[in-house]
Amino acid sequence: QVQLVESGGGLVQAGGSLRLSCAASGRIFSINHMGWYRQAPGKQRELVAAIIRGGSTNYADSVKGRFTISRESAKNTVYLQMNSLKPEDTAVYYCRVVSVVEYWGQGTQVTVSS
Repeated sequence: QVQLVESGGGLVQAGGSLRLSCAASGRIFSINHMGWYRQAPGKQRELVAAIIRGGSTNYADSVKGRFTISRESAKNTVYLQMNSLKPEDTAVYYCRVVSVVEYWGQGTQVTVSS
């Protein structure tokens, strides 16, 4: 059984940094997509950043230049380095992994105070 375990969320002041981690336990074959999504209160879940099999990355316009996604394939782990955080980055952040099946993490809260 595959589980995604997220960590690294918390409370930070505007301008600060956080690093999120998402580790997939269990056997996953042929990962095609690893990404981070977020959902703020009253808003739809949105893509923050993703990295696909070949290593290409994709970012939401709102985080370009501030966030960096990376992965450690041998550990089935994906990271999100978040710098220059803004109050509007406050949300629950979810990890998503897609192979033959789609998996979601339980979410980790990120709160940025002004």
